Amino acid sequence: MSVPHTASEPRAVRGMRVVEHRFTVPLDHSRPGREQISVFAREYSDPAVSGDVPWLLYLQGGPGGKGNRLLQFGGWTKAASRHFRILMLDQRGTGLSTPANRQSLALRGDAAAQAEYLTHFRADSIVADAELVRAALGSGPWSIYGQSYGGFCALTYLSFAPDGVKEALITGGLAPLTGPADRVYRATFARVAARNAEYFAKYPQDRETATRIFGHLEAVPESLPDGSRLTPGRFQMAGSFLGGNTRMDGLHYLLEEAFLPTPEGPRLSDTFLAGMWQLAERSTNPLYALMHESIYGQGQATNWAAWRVLQFRPDFMPDAPEPLFTGEMVYPWYFEEDPALRPLRQTADLLAAKPDWPALYDCGQLAANTVPVAAAVYTDDIYVDRDLSLETAEAVRGLKVWETAEFHHDGIADDGEGIFNRLLGMVRGGE
Repeated sequence: MSVPHTASEPRAVRGMRVVEHRFTVPLDHSRPGREQISVFAREYSDPAVSGDVPWLLYLQGGPGGKGNRLLQFGGWTKAASRHFRILMLDQRGTGLSTPANRQSLALRGDAAAQAEYLTHFRADSIVADAELVRAALGSGPWSIYGQSYGGFCALTYLSFAPDGVKEALITGGLAPLTGPADRVYRATFARVAARNAEYFAKYPQDRETATRIFGHLEAVPESLPDGSRLTPGRFQMAGSFLGGNTRMDGLHYLLEEAFLPTPEGPRLSDTFLAGMWQLAERSTNPLYALMHESIYGQGQATNWAAWRVLQFRPDFMPDAPEPLFTGEMVYPWYFEEDPALRPLRQTADLLAAKPDWPALYDCGQLAANTVPVAAAVYTDDIYVDRDLSLETAEAVRGLKVWETAEFHHDGIADDGEGIFNRLLGMVRGGE
């Protein structure tokens, strides 16, 4: 099937050749003649690299993450540009693709209509889009690189469209192929607890500061820049800092500016509140909250799995004596406390209750895989569990694993060039 495709004239940006592409694809790939949506992608290449340069499709983390906007080559993109034309895909619903947010979803109708629409925004649809994009660009099987959720998409690609893939690189993104979402959160709660212990061992004074903030938020109303209240639960979302190597230190810098004296007594500073707002609000990527648990849904409802597992983790409860910071778990109350998510609460509940999510992976196809695949597995990753990742690696024929404790989930932000080159060497015959 060919799809409409337009491309901009190339322009030069700091040593890069940049071309913008727009494609028209079916909303529902099983009904290609019905509603159509737009998918955007931006091409980056090095004009100094001559010849017929092959494509590399980058699949961003998420769900709900748009393709990176490059200002110049650096890190893994610098390494990749020596070999490829990089295609940064705005996965459907994100960036300059047809949006899926509180404004656009309101146009779909009631919550049931919105939830039905969003069933077409998972990895299976993203991969089907990518295959139409590949054909429109006239590419043969191309290389793909999946970071985090992008790795989940890569496994879906290898399941249902392996003929479109020449080689696959994955960082921090080997999804569990089977089982309920509950086991994901049982594993990641344990990883996050260990990371909290590591953090407070490094910054012991921050345990007292964090506990003080929790108590303060129970007693004193504090508002974020959008006017919504910073609750103890939303403060726990600062645990997103713990998913990275150097980012962990950023949590310390946030906490050290938490309090200021005022005539009414200590209050949280504007600097702290602005920092927390950036962590706790989802106006720019609502799909992350809406679709997060659905990325594990296959044949059964997820039913707010993280919230249910939380009930067995009193150390993560906001009213614990010394509450822990959380990871990327999404809870129902997000849709009550975040103004950008409130209009979508019923939609989120319907997605959580959906009992018949289709399969995202073909375990038989993956067991017979012939596409070269290499994956970086981070030993202490708080978002994509190491043990579940290695279980998946065993189930994909020929997949080569590089496990390392040197990096965390955002390893490509620390040494993207080294990690990319290592994985590319692995898929091309190296160890």
